[in-house]
Amino acid sequence: MLKSEISDGIIICSFRHSDKLNSVNSDKFKREIGEYLATPGTMLILDLYKINFIDSSGFGALLFAHRLAGNNSCQLRFCNIRPAVMKSFKILQLDKVFVIRKTPEECLDTFS
Repeated sequence: MLKSEISDGIIICSFRHSDKLNSVNSDKFKREIGEYLATPGTMLILDLYKINFIDSSGFGALLFAHRLAGNNSCQLRFCNIRPAVMKSFKILQLDKVFVIRKTPEECLDTFS
């Protein structure tokens, strides 16, 4: 479900084939993102450029990743959120919870 690359020690993940994060694939997403965030100190960017739709299960999975990152002293960033999807982030006020930037490059500058 996720593909990844490493840039300056930071993992950049994106969705391989899916354009949705929903009840159909959120459990698989949680398992895969959990593998990355299981290592304390991991720095990870989740690039959502392919995602056109997120339902409540998908947002729950993103919150799971955020909580797991915090519990394991990891840093998690989000980028390339499409305008229609960003609207949902704002309605749910998740734009205040997550660190969101426009591009992976902008995310790279936020890591300490």
